[in-house]
Amino acid sequence: MSSPKFEIATVGGGCFWCTEAIFQEVRGVHRVVSGYTGGNAPGRPTYREVCSGLTGHAEVVQVFFDPDVITYYDLLVIFMTTHDPTTLNRQGADVGTQYRSVIYYHNEAQHETAKEVIKELADSFDAPIVTEVSPLETFYEAEDYHQDYYRNNPRQGYCSYVISPKLNKLRKLHAEKLSKA
Repeated sequence: MSSPKFEIATVGGGCFWCTEAIFQEVRGVHRVVSGYTGGNAPGRPTYREVCSGLTGHAEVVQVFFDPDVITYYDLLVIFMTTHDPTTLNRQGADVGTQYRSVIYYHNEAQHETAKEVIKELADSFDAPIVTEVSPLETFYEAEDYHQDYYRNNPRQGYCSYVISPKLNKLRKLHAEKLSKA
């Protein structure tokens, strides 16, 4: 029996803690890693530097998934419907370019799928979708304390008031795509 061959999706939908928690519940997702990409500052960025807004990096997650269980298309639909892709450089109270809505594609097939999903979902929102679609360059893994943040801190205020409602929305909209565990 062979092990699954995982593909990677890289997206940013505001704070990476939220996006990470969403994808950790999706069936076919093997691992989710929080990190940074899309910036222009030299060297490996730190959380503090990214939060300053001066590096140009976005908070993103890399989603390692089994395409035989969940498609890239379906992951992007989940992504687009569990954050607000119509607000530029903002998700709720989180404001700045580091919180932009963005899909970083790994190849031309992902690029085409991203454009397709955005076009198909455009009429589902009251405002135009502003999600950036860009090629992935260098991904920097975030510091250890950012990994599995919601799982490790479910009672923390941000988790209770911001992440939990997003998870409830995920469970309502995409129940058939979620893990049982």
